[in-house]
Amino acid sequence: QVQLVESGGGSVQAGESLRLSCVASGRTFRSYAMGWFRQAPGKERDFVAAMNWSDGGTRYADSVKGRFTISRDNAKNTVYLQMNRLKPEDTAVYYCTADTSFVAVLRSTGDYWGRGTQVTVSS
Repeated sequence: QVQLVESGGGSVQAGESLRLSCVASGRTFRSYAMGWFRQAPGKERDFVAAMNWSDGGTRYADSVKGRFTISRDNAKNTVYLQMNRLKPEDTAVYYCTADTSFVAVLRSTGDYWGRGTQVTVSS
């Protein structure tokens, strides 16, 4: 069983930065692929970024490439999402997800999900 807790959300102006954190319980964190999704009001949950556990490979949504960076610290059981040059359209609740399968994370079918953290970007 893995529990995920996100933090770091907040309200910022367009162009500013935020760093989200997701702390995972459990001793096998390094064996899990990790990902971030987001859901804006009235919209479906969308993929943002993911990192594989085996080779550290990453994937990003086109809308965030060059602005967002996913990283992980296995010693701290934590995955981060550094968000730079934020835009109003980045406003959403951001969720962390984990699964032993990278494909499952990419497909939004990961076994474990956090409760989310709100990010609001004003123009």
